[in-house]
Amino acid sequence: MKKEFHEFNMLVSAKQTFVITTHINPDGDAIGSETALALFLSGRGKTVTIINQSPTPDNLTFLSSGIYPVECYDAARHAALIRGVDCIIVVDTNAPGRFFALADDVAANTGTKICIDHHLEPEPFADMYIIDAEAPATGELLYELFTAIDASAVTTPIAKALYTCIMTDTGSFRFPKTDAQTHMITADLLRRGADPSEIYQAVYDSSPVNRLHLLGRALDSIRSIEDGAVAWMTLRQTDFDETKTVGADTDNLINYTLSIAGVRIGLMFTEFDGVVKVSFRSKGDIWINKLAKEFGGNGHKHAAGARITGRGLVEIVDKVTDRARAYIEL
Repeated sequence: MKKEFHEFNMLVSAKQTFVITTHINPDGDAIGSETALALFLSGRGKTVTIINQSPTPDNLTFLSSGIYPVECYDAARHAALIRGVDCIIVVDTNAPGRFFALADDVAANTGTKICIDHHLEPEPFADMYIIDAEAPATGELLYELFTAIDASAVTTPIAKALYTCIMTDTGSFRFPKTDAQTHMITADLLRRGADPSEIYQAVYDSSPVNRLHLLGRALDSIRSIEDGAVAWMTLRQTDFDETKTVGADTDNLINYTLSIAGVRIGLMFTEFDGVVKVSFRSKGDIWINKLAKEFGGNGHKHAAGARITGRGLVEIVDKVTDRARAYIEL
């Protein structure tokens, strides 16, 4: 992607003010990408503000508090800023519907819009796209971008942020797109100061007890069909209310479905704030993003998501699990 990297460098060199944003309910790849990119740009004398629709999850505040501040969108404070900056960069998503609270302000901006992502089928909203659907994490793509522009660009704070991206989006280096290049990049990030033990502990070993109570409810809800090839878990609004948890506390819970012997498709249905979020995972040659697209979502071959409104949880579970049968039979 040398051409795209060169064009990015030329474009941002001519800009001074930037807003960076990402998808609703940001994960480690989203927050890590934002903070790494903000540090990279601010290190070149740019004025950068990170603004997200959703608050930063507690287990990622070591990035937003310790590396670069991340603000939660408020129209009164942020609308004019977003509409007036020279450049908006969207990371780890390629669809305005995934940052819908900011979408009108982003669309109204007359500056340059850049999308940096690793998901399939980008929507037409940006002036420049840097997308590699084969990259296991947006953070890996950013590493390639930064080092192509300046071999010394990845400082220790940036290395920590990028390592967080890659560790979380590869499922701690066990998902299918993890390859030799990924390990070579993470080795370099360690040489540049990322501490894998420290980052893993911050992300995965600092859960409050109520998140474990939510996990217990999710595990207790697991059901399966197709002789155990399709498994799913369900969390209702009452589960969040009674355990005093939030939507971000479901991050990575779906992976427990794939840990069951014989499971080829794992699903999680989360009812929260009037929306049912469906998470899709798969193994082998099952293109789970195709199932997600049937319900208005999208994603990767083995990991995807959809947000469904206007239908009840039970109806959604029945329809999605029934359609999942067809993907097992392919």
